[in-house]
Amino acid sequence: MSGLSGARTCSSAGEVSDLKSPLGAKLREPLTEARFQQIFGGAEQEPDLLAEPRWSRRCTLWRRRARACSAPEAWRLLLARLPPLRWLPHYRWRAWLLGDAVAGVTVGVVHVPQGMAFALLTSVPPVFGLYTSFFPVLLYTLLGTGRHLSTGTFAVLSLMTGSAVERLVPEPLGGNLSGIEMEQLDAQRVGAAAALAFGSGALMLGMFALQLGVLSTFLSEPVVKALTSGAALHVLVSQLPSLLGLPLPRQIGCFALFKTLAAVLTALPRSSPAELTISALSLALLVPVKELNVRFRDKLPTPIPGEIVMVLLASVLCFTSSLDTRYNVQIVGLLPGGFPQPLLPNLAELPRILADSLPIALVTFAVSVSLASIYADKYNYTVDSNQELLAHGVSNLISSLFSCFPNSATLATTSLLVDAGGNTQLAGLFSCIVVLSVLLWLGPFFYYLPKAVLACINISSMRQMFFQMQELPQLWRISRVDFAVWMVTWVAVVTLSVDLGLAIGVVFSMMTVVCRTQRVRCLALGLAEGTELYRPLRDSHKLLQVPGLCILSYPTPLYFGTRGQFRRILEWHLGLRGGKETPKTDGPPNAVAEPVRVVVLDCSGVTFVDAAGAREVVQLASRCRDAGIHLLLAQCNGAHWPKDLHSVGVTWSLGVWRAPTICV
Repeated sequence: MSGLSGARTCSSAGEVSDLKSPLGAKLREPLTEARFQQIFGGAEQEPDLLAEPRWSRRCTLWRRRARACSAPEAWRLLLARLPPLRWLPHYRWRAWLLGDAVAGVTVGVVHVPQGMAFALLTSVPPVFGLYTSFFPVLLYTLLGTGRHLSTGTFAVLSLMTGSAVERLVPEPLGGNLSGIEMEQLDAQRVGAAAALAFGSGALMLGMFALQLGVLSTFLSEPVVKALTSGAALHVLVSQLPSLLGLPLPRQIGCFALFKTLAAVLTALPRSSPAELTISALSLALLVPVKELNVRFRDKLPTPIPGEIVMVLLASVLCFTSSLDTRYNVQIVGLLPGGFPQPLLPNLAELPRILADSLPIALVTFAVSVSLASIYADKYNYTVDSNQELLAHGVSNLISSLFSCFPNSATLATTSLLVDAGGNTQLAGLFSCIVVLSVLLWLGPFFYYLPKAVLACINISSMRQMFFQMQELPQLWRISRVDFAVWMVTWVAVVTLSVDLGLAIGVVFSMMTVVCRTQRVRCLALGLAEGTELYRPLRDSHKLLQVPGLCILSYPTPLYFGTRGQFRRILEWHLGLRGGKETPKTDGPPNAVAEPVRVVVLDCSGVTFVDAAGAREVVQLASRCRDAGIHLLLAQCNGAHWPKDLHSVGVTWSLGVWRAPTICV
């Protein structure tokens, strides 16, 4: 509907207006929903399904889908579930193979020390970090859709798993365990970590079966970045005892970070000078190398493998100086060759670890999908979030049979893979070859590796997560709400724990969405002269209004949380408060307010309506009718409004119309 200033007021909703539009065309009469469908028809439905009951109709559709299973459909399903069948036939061997090989070997070289380091963070022997750097990478290469994604051990997951393992299998209070007792304790902790991987993998497979890949949208970018940044601080503090050579028990639960700091400060006089020296030298090498790799990434043919250089130097130094026997420096020891025997985790432990498996599964999915999406957007391809659920679910479930702990995509190695020239998932195979060679042949060379060096590798790998805090000033300028979400999540992660911080961050993020839906204003619209554009009256004093006609835009969902706001706003604009008609205007202060006779509510921004919102429209229509006001709903979402309004008793005889030509 449209009109010019000075045109007469519509006398009734059913009359054909003789007002002239800005283009000189005579306006048509308003159309009700029933009249619109009578003229233009409704949605097409299959004739044989119309007469059937709803339940019978659904059964018929399912039977048709079952009959649709054929050889082409089976092949299409296989292509969807095994991505290499899609990208491998189009692989550019001459252009991509060298880049994938170099990137895969580079990432594999980093996986070796990093896997052993994160294993200590998980409270299991170092060799199980190598297993976790092999099996999940191989499985993701076959099932994943992220071409530039590198999977394996991840510091945040290792921290969460280690906290759960320490709680499920605590170390005896007496300490000073014998060799056999220590082996038994390690075996129990390995079993608990594998059970966590099994549980998180099963949960992700369940999410895949329910097609819950859309859940990734609820873990916003501020939540994920604040989670990883806060967890990096946990990793830093948890590695302080290893850096200083202090045999302190691991703190778990809420406020674990502050408990660890207090314990370290108390035991600081008992720190080992030898391990402190090793830690200082290691950080003095690793941190500058990280900076060089970042600053000269475009000039270096491949990143400098600072971790493996540090591992080799420290192993040689410890062996030649006998640091393990002379100064009691903790070393990695013998790495068993080959692979562990496949073993099903203790299923009796699954109920105990379910509460820990759920946040691990959510973090795995959130970090992996968000990281894959970043590089998919950068290199112009798509990532299937449901297929990612399948890939990471299978990776965790099957790798748990080989005593692996929870794994996911990793920030550091993914960035390293891209910088080294990786192009496809084939780089994962070359990475597996490097780790496999260590497991089969090169394991004895790491016997004298000091554990303090692994702690330094853990800390240096957190660089990218710490630097995420540099984005806070920009986030403050862009969105104060996102800044608040980031800070609340980060404070919760740091002060409480990673899993509780994740829960608080998600809940707070959802609360901000709900609160923002209740702060949207209903705007009165006016016509820009000479056009068919309707703009808010408060934006310009030259917009035209039809006397007695009020056009309102309500750009927010209408549900139980906003029904009160909807009622108050409409009462204010239509002058329905206290039973007296005193219409308000958003126009110039000296404008003369005339009684409203027709109100057009632009519902193009109303994305959904619940039962409470629909009842509010019923009551509003009734009050408008009693006040002699015709209420027209324009640009209604046909999938919601007609059904919702009819279900609560709204009929078109109340004066509720469909005017589909309002242009805003």
